Amino acid sequence: MSQMSKVELYAAIRRDHRAGMTMRELERKYNVAWRTVRKALDSAWPEPRKPLPPRPSALDPYKAVIDGILRADLDAPRKQRHTVTRLFHRLVEEHGANVSYPMVRRYVADRKSQIAVEAGKAPIEAFVPQTHPPGMEAEVDFGDVAVRLAGELVTCYLFSFRLSYSGKAVHRVFASAGQEAFFEGHVHALRVLGGVPRGRVRYDNLKAAVAQVLGLSRARVETDRWIAFRSHFGIESFYCRPGIDGAHEKGGVEGQIGYFRRNHFTPVPEVSSLAELNEMVDQWDLHDGRRRLGSRPRTIDEYFAVEQPLLLPLPEEPFETGRVFTPRVDRYSQITVRTNRYSVPVRLIGKRVRVVLHASHLVVYDQNVEVARHERLIAKAGCRLELDHYLEALILKPGAFPGATALEQARSAGKFTPVHDAWWAQARKVHGERDGTRALIEVLLLARHIPHEHLVAGLATALRAGALTADAVALEARKAAQTEDEPAAVLPVGTSGSATVTFLHEWRLAHLPPDTRPLPSVTPYDQLLRRRRASGGAHREEEAQRPCPDSEA
Repeated sequence: MSQMSKVELYAAIRRDHRAGMTMRELERKYNVAWRTVRKALDSAWPEPRKPLPPRPSALDPYKAVIDGILRADLDAPRKQRHTVTRLFHRLVEEHGANVSYPMVRRYVADRKSQIAVEAGKAPIEAFVPQTHPPGMEAEVDFGDVAVRLAGELVTCYLFSFRLSYSGKAVHRVFASAGQEAFFEGHVHALRVLGGVPRGRVRYDNLKAAVAQVLGLSRARVETDRWIAFRSHFGIESFYCRPGIDGAHEKGGVEGQIGYFRRNHFTPVPEVSSLAELNEMVDQWDLHDGRRRLGSRPRTIDEYFAVEQPLLLPLPEEPFETGRVFTPRVDRYSQITVRTNRYSVPVRLIGKRVRVVLHASHLVVYDQNVEVARHERLIAKAGCRLELDHYLEALILKPGAFPGATALEQARSAGKFTPVHDAWWAQARKVHGERDGTRALIEVLLLARHIPHEHLVAGLATALRAGALTADAVALEARKAAQTEDEPAAVLPVGTSGSATVTFLHEWRLAHLPPDTRPLPSVTPYDQLLRRRRASGGAHREEEAQRPCPDSEA
């Protein structure tokens, strides 16, 4: 039989006493003293155990000294207050204390905050519940997430825009947390939500929006582009206290990012691109709208249905979220944007171009004409080159083609296929190293007008036929494109046997469209014949009446 607790013992004693047992019988039955029986009959709750007196410590004689030093530190300069190590050395050197360092450290950790409260210099941190009217407030924040992108584990940034009333949140994953991602996240979220909150939106003091924090006040010096963005969409910003102390001022979005990361990014997602990942994020947002927050009686989407009509409408004019740079193209036909290098066509070497940098890609313009578009690099000091940008230079320097960095990146990206390599090897065997490489470069130039898959099909066909010229590849690529556009041939019912090859001109002759033109008429020609016959008869009568010059008078 398990030992009874004191509460159970008191309950049993009181129950047996009500049944008629005397106090002496209760003492013998439960093997307790008379005083215990008396206490059980007087109260159902056992009286609390008296705390033991504190054990004496070697630090006791010096506690008053430590308290005095901690009180004096309250008025001392912040950088000249006692550390635990300095305080321990003073006790040993000035007072001859025989104490250990951990003993002093534990006592200071307990007493330091108590002394500050006793002196009135430690305000009590209290949290006040808030009510958020529908359509009035929102919260924005970034959170880092780990993603296995194209087989490589990278750190990306999860943007979250959360309405305070309904809890409806919209997320987006970016390669960086810069101003471009900050703006594009807002544009995507506001488009999904269908409007802008009428009240204020709470933010951290992130560099994309805040250029300077002015003292301990709420005043901020905002960046010019952020001011223009807020003005365009009609957003009223509110900035939390700097550091960890202000995290609770937008606790809704802080908890939302943690929930989203734990439930949707665990385990680590494996994707081939950020576009694929963001499609998954959109589906997760739709799924989360069907859940309930805390003890709320309705779902997030049900509360959002009440809130959405109260949002301000979006402006009709778009806002350019990309950041503009004007770098100069170097002699390697590259530009440098945010420590990374990107290629442009070689004809632009030495010129300044306009670059619009977005969160996931960048676009290069020359005289308002787009000349290059690259996916934005995540790492720093990277390089992204496009083989097509160097073809005009490589056709003059074919010896630089085999070791070109752009060629290696084209192979890694799957744009330069094994079919290209096989055709190139055969062309060099037949035409020589220089002319064979030039023939391949001419084939690569065809990609500006022929789709990639058709060009690869043309290369494969030309390689099988032994046609190692760019003209032959172009002809076969166009045939592949025409074959793809043609309807599939249908064999008659009951026909058996293998398929036969039909030439393109024969197929066209067999599938001529019906001729709906009217038959020609010869009536106009009959009129011409009658006129000619009439004029011919009159001429013969005149000739008959004319006298002959050789006849006699």
